[in-house]
Formats: sequence, C-alpha cells, structure tokens
Amino acid sequence: MILDNHSAHISKETRAWLDTQPAGRFEFTFTPKHGSWLNLIEGFFSKFARSVLRHIRVTSKHELKERIMAGIDDVNRCPVIHTWSYKLAEAA
Repeated sequence: MILDNHSAHISKETRAWLDTQPAGRFEFTFTPKHGSWLNLIEGFFSKFARSVLRHIRVTSKHELKERIMAGIDDVNRCPVIHTWSYKLAEAA
C-alpha cells in the first residue's frame, strides 16, 4: 500500500489494528512528508467525484462505467500537466 503521512495512516490506532493482521499481509510505503504525487491523485479523484459522479443515478454497472469513461475522456480533452517544482535543498 502506498500512503501519505496523514495522521490517520500512522496513528497508534492504525498501528494497533495492523498488529492484529496476519504477518506480511500488508506492506506500507509512505510518501515523503513534504508532499507527493499521491496528493495529486487524491485531488483528481475528489474533483472527479464531485463533478462527474455526484447526484447521478444509474441503472447498471455498465452505465456507471460508461459515465466514468465519458468523464475521463472529457478530462483528457484539456489535460493539465503538473510540473513538480520541489527542490531537495528546501526539504530541511
């Protein structure tokens, strides 16, 4: 699992629950604390859910898939390219 360093992901409660799971079932990779590509992905899905999926009614999985794919096609018509500007020297 790839996780950011959000407090819910590294809390005592989360660690305690993980200790009850079978050994080796989960392997965590944490992204850097200064920011990450994961934040961009979470932002994309949040915006996508609010703009494409909110308040819709579908009658089948097929219709839901069609709406999602149409939303992705719409996003891809005018892509926004993210240029990462983080400098390693600024981390300290």
